[in-house]
Amino acid sequence: MSGADARENLTYEVFGTAVRELAQTIADDGYEPDVVLSIARGGVFVAGGLAYALDCKNIHLVNVEFYTGVGTTLEMPVMLAPVPNAIDFSDKKVLITDDVADTGKTLKLVRDFCLDAVAEVRSAVIYEKSQSLVKCEYVWKRTDDWINFPWSVLPVVRKSGEPVTPSKEAL
Repeated sequence: MSGADARENLTYEVFGTAVRELAQTIADDGYEPDVVLSIARGGVFVAGGLAYALDCKNIHLVNVEFYTGVGTTLEMPVMLAPVPNAIDFSDKKVLITDDVADTGKTLKLVRDFCLDAVAEVRSAVIYEKSQSLVKCEYVWKRTDDWINFPWSVLPVVRKSGEPVTPSKEAL
């Protein structure tokens, strides 16, 4: 496949390698975050791996809704309740994590939320696309292909006997 139909297929095994390599890049840069701020849902996996690898025990989560399917989004991303309290990040070095910086709108929303409260904010993603509004400090791989993440390509798990439907991300 090429063009709009091209897909990057990430496996759990390669994801493990990607997180370790991303953590090494962050460590080699001398950045020691006080807080890892995960953008749910895909950023949760990245945050957990990086927090362990970088020995950071302070993890926060922000829920942001933007994608409704492959290539379909809300007009603007929206933070869902409960929104973290910015005071929890006061004078801290914050590492925002997500699985992909696609449009960059989600990362920009979360970065802007942090900017006035934190000592420093940086972003780490597995993938960054060329059109992203936010250029992340730490990127494992750059691609403009749609990414099939191992946590979102399989159908949603249902009670046995109920019809199986693919997840929105797998469409």
